[in-house]
Order: sequence, then structure tokens, then C-alpha cells
Amino acid sequence: MTIAFQLAVFALIATSSVLVISVPLVFASPDGWSNNKNVVFSGTSLDWTSLSGSYSEFSHFLNLFSIWIGLVFLVAILNSLIS
Repeated sequence: MTIAFQLAVFALIATSSVLVISVPLVFASPDGWSNNKNVVFSGTSLDWTSLSGSYSEFSHFLNLFSIWIGLVFLVAILNSLIS
């Protein structure tokens, strides 16, 4: 159980690092903000399917963010089982 917890924490840290580095780089590209500000503003709605369909270039970021949310819950559950 401890190894599963450590692997989940490592995956969470790795996913967080990828998101922290890649998302600002994409939006720093020429016309990145003006073309894609809808994605940022509607990203909090948790309607991933409609966002993925209309913004195919950012669907992998939305999928990665969904994985990140799942890892947060997994780490929390494993932490409660270990403690």
C-alpha cells in the first residue's frame, strides 16, 4: 500500500510539473491568448467533452488536467488508508 501511495504522489508531482511548464508555453505563443482565452475562461465549467470537441489542440491539456484531478483524489484516498 505504501508503494502505491508513493507512486501516486510521484505521478501527481510529474503531472503537475508538466502542466506548470507546458500550459504557459502554449499560451505564450504568438496569438496564443487572443485565440484561446475561451478555453481558459470555460475551463472551470468541467464540461470537458464540449471543450475537447471544439478545441482539439487543447484537448490533451484538458485530458491531462482530468488525470491530475483524479490523481489528487487517489492520493487523498490512499493517504487516508495509510494513516
